[in-house]
Amino acid sequence: MELGAAGMRRSASHNSLSGSDDFDLTHLLNKPRINVERQRSFDDRSLSDVSYSGGHARGGGGFDGMYSPGGGLRSLVGTPASSALHSFEPHPIVGDAWEALRRSLVFFRGQPLGTIAAFDHASEEVLNYDQVFVRDFVPSAMAFLMNGEPEIVKNFLLKTVLLQGWEKKVDRFKLGEGAMPASFKVLHDDKKGVDTLHADFGESAIGRVAPVDSGFWWIILLRAYTKSTGDLTLAERPECQKAMRLILSLCLSEGFDTFPTLLCADGCCMIDRRMGVYGYPIEIQSLFFMALRCALLMLKHDAEGKDFVERIATRLHALSYHMRSYFWLDFQQL
Repeated sequence: MELGAAGMRRSASHNSLSGSDDFDLTHLLNKPRINVERQRSFDDRSLSDVSYSGGHARGGGGFDGMYSPGGGLRSLVGTPASSALHSFEPHPIVGDAWEALRRSLVFFRGQPLGTIAAFDHASEEVLNYDQVFVRDFVPSAMAFLMNGEPEIVKNFLLKTVLLQGWEKKVDRFKLGEGAMPASFKVLHDDKKGVDTLHADFGESAIGRVAPVDSGFWWIILLRAYTKSTGDLTLAERPECQKAMRLILSLCLSEGFDTFPTLLCADGCCMIDRRMGVYGYPIEIQSLFFMALRCALLMLKHDAEGKDFVERIATRLHALSYHMRSYFWLDFQQL
């Protein structure tokens, strides 16, 4: 059975009301209208709204917040009433969660550097889950930022930049210069008293898939750190500016692709091959979009960064249009 998009919407609307014919809607007319402030999409915004000067406003200045018991700013937006009412009596599970998070901390030469991905007490086989994954550390980093502990996030950001500069080879094939590691592990030599880092650029991944998302998460986390702490100096450091440009060089490179979306090696979308989105997972496109937005706000408008700012602005308009027009269904392809 073939139905157009409009027909599907009409059918869905009809089905949602068919079971409630006796529902009286007249009493809703007497209720006052609620004024909801609508947010403009990126297409409707002027690029001047996200200019270099505006993007570097100090973090948190436009948000209402309060200090949480553990320190740091905690937003009240979306906080359940019970939580706000008993904000100084946290649930015991919160304390247990923080204890578990701190037990997972990884130290490098005495400094906290990240948290391991997972730890199973019932299994002796840890595979590569005892490493610090760039993607998996982001939720932990957000918790540390909200709790007023940004130092571990800063250490993580700087150390991953260092790893980005390493020579990256998988099966004698050299990866792009801007590729970020999927994960890294701290090796402790108790005899020599030396700590060393071992980075994984996809060698241990399922199918040896390159960590496309790591660079995007790094840019997003750098922006979160800047907004949370108000510290602009980290993003403005030469090594961080170079890291952003290297990541953008990989994903903004011109080739034979006719779509503004990012093609990446991922088998999870094989079932969507006939829908015209095979090879373009929507979660990667979302990360791509957010990373571009964050980079646009943090890149310097100098000789090296100005060209990337222009390319980002052009790509954002094309990407947002394509995603809204063709995901999930490409009717012409079907």
